[in-house]
Amino acid sequence: MDWSQMLQLLLFSLLCLTGNSKAVGELCEDKGRETERVFSVSGDAAMLTSTLVDLKVFNNGSIPYNISWYYLRTGTELSRETGKTLVRGKTLWIFNITMEDAGDYECVVRLPSWCYKKVALLIVNHTNPEECGRPEKAHQFLTNTASSRLSCPLSDHIREVDNYSIQWYKGCEPIVEDDPLWNRFSYVSYKAMEFLQVKTVILEDHAFYTCTMTFNLEGLSGRISETINGMVDVEYSLEPNMVEPANEIIEADLGSSFNKTCRVFVPSVGNKHFAHLNWIARENSISQIVSERIFQESQREWREEKVVWLERNLNFLMVKEEDFNIRYTCKVSSDRGSPSASFTLQPTDPNYLLLIGVLLTCLVLVFTVTVVIYHRFKIDIVLSLRRVFPLLYTNTDSDGKQYDAYVAYPRLFGDGGGDCGEAEMFALHTLPQVLEGRYGYRLFILGRDSLPGEAVVDAVEESMPASRRLLLVYSGSTFCSGGHSDSSSGVLEAWQSFERHMAMHHALLEGSLKVVLVELEEVTPTQLALFPESVRHLRERQGAVCWWKSSKTRRTKGLRCGSWGEEEVEEKRGELASSPLSSPSLSLSSHFWKELRYYMPVRGMRTKSPEKNHLLNL
Repeated sequence: MDWSQMLQLLLFSLLCLTGNSKAVGELCEDKGRETERVFSVSGDAAMLTSTLVDLKVFNNGSIPYNISWYYLRTGTELSRETGKTLVRGKTLWIFNITMEDAGDYECVVRLPSWCYKKVALLIVNHTNPEECGRPEKAHQFLTNTASSRLSCPLSDHIREVDNYSIQWYKGCEPIVEDDPLWNRFSYVSYKAMEFLQVKTVILEDHAFYTCTMTFNLEGLSGRISETINGMVDVEYSLEPNMVEPANEIIEADLGSSFNKTCRVFVPSVGNKHFAHLNWIARENSISQIVSERIFQESQREWREEKVVWLERNLNFLMVKEEDFNIRYTCKVSSDRGSPSASFTLQPTDPNYLLLIGVLLTCLVLVFTVTVVIYHRFKIDIVLSLRRVFPLLYTNTDSDGKQYDAYVAYPRLFGDGGGDCGEAEMFALHTLPQVLEGRYGYRLFILGRDSLPGEAVVDAVEESMPASRRLLLVYSGSTFCSGGHSDSSSGVLEAWQSFERHMAMHHALLEGSLKVVLVELEEVTPTQLALFPESVRHLRERQGAVCWWKSSKTRRTKGLRCGSWGEEEVEEKRGELASSPLSSPSLSLSSHFWKELRYYMPVRGMRTKSPEKNHLLNL
């Protein structure tokens, strides 16, 4: 061979090398090999995925690029034209794989001014005719005695295909749903994930499980299988169960310390569990530094029979306003589940029970004080209301009554035999001086207001029903018996008795007249025993207005039973008639006059009657 022929052969070789470099040997930035190898067997399909785009070595959102795949053994670019391969973005699909398809596949990503390349490895394994499943197997665990599941490793493939169907195998036997032989097994689909659910796992469930996917992709059909070594784990833990917190609201005092425990139990056999507790607030994990105002302690755990207990405390050294209305969540991280629960801090409500108790105590005290004050000052209060608010009381002028009160008293007769004289003086002078002279009441006093020559019986029968009250004036000696034998005293005692009986008839039997007992001196038990039964009954039921309580001495020396001489009678009449109103007994502010006015009729908005003046002038 001469030199010219050798030169031509060299040029041809360089040209061939240049062509191969254009296909697979470009001067692209080499990113090495994919870390994940792809395993397959003859007859199956395989999917190779490039991570060049995922590595973000360029801005794939703004810079245009295209992807090419090459089989490095032949240096040829792969496309759909062959009918066996399909390039779909960053994935390369190879159908009906044979042993010759094993090897390196290069992915090239071209940009307008640069390119990147990376190699993926496909391994095609020989199958053993005596074994079912694939030579390369994934390892997954089933939990003994519990419900557990196996996950099909084809999730990435499922997301890429147009449609698919899944068939599970245990060993060489297909697992058929709704078959009584496989009633513990069921297919579960969730999004792009496929599971084989196994109820109440037993030791015999330890076997090889194959997940086979039959699919269609852009008109091409294929099948991919993955085999799982399903091992039954006799040491296991189940899903953690949250005990506290319980999604609750907890009250805390501002400025106080506070702590809350996260407590979880994990059903477990053996020493195996992978549960971890963590406190979270505002989507951030709470600090574990004990010098912080809010921190979480280290996790504690202890074991009981088939149960592992876990605890972790959350501590507040001092509660602040900013801690309220925040959700504090305890989250469990576990391969069996991640339950969580939370609590919310709120400021402590006021102690309404204490407030209610104080309020009720105050009300009881106020009520008691009010009752005591009213009982002590009832007469003053009622008289003040009558004076300040007369419109609240009904005018008594239209009730058909002529007098406010009928005054009944023991008469003083001048022949030395008779009743006690001060009662007559009190009825004839003191009562009219105050009740009529100062307060405008209209009184009927027998002998003073009766017409001349009018029969006593007629005067009493006419005047008493025409009165709103009856003032029965008496002393301790009023009802004393004895010493009166003359005819005048007998007549006087007879009409006084008639006057009293008529008053008691109206008061006790008819209820048309209210009797006010006016007691001039303190009555002894001996004297009280001599009182008529009707008077005693009335005195016990309603009491008496006591003149003697307003006097300086409780016993008045002039009040006695027995006869009086004419000089004594005149002397007494003169003393009582000339008694000034400024004396203690006649003081308008004394309790006696207030009490007597209290029992008298309410005046209301009444005008002065001219008829009263006419009667008084008779």
